Amino acid sequence: MTAVELTRFTVSAGKTAELLAARPAMLADFAADRAGFLSARLVQLPDGEWLDIVEWATSEDYAASRAKGPNLPGIARFFAAIDALVTAEEGVLAESE
Repeated sequence: MTAVELTRFTVSAGKTAELLAARPAMLADFAADRAGFLSARLVQLPDGEWLDIVEWATSEDYAASRAKGPNLPGIARFFAAIDALVTAEEGVLAESE
């Protein structure tokens, strides 16, 4: 079953442009380096919070990605723009398009 990563984090207003500029390289690094990476959507929430919704082929792929951390420049740049982690959860896709 498709695993879904739900990560909520904060970004200061001064780093929003940096976060968005880093996003394409982060996604390219994920596609090149993370087995099972399927897609990602970034949602801007009120009060400087963001939600990253990432789909993985399996829960094991998601776990392997977490273990790698910010191992490539595009990923590291995106993570560096984040001020604080609020929550990180994993679920299973209950329906598909």
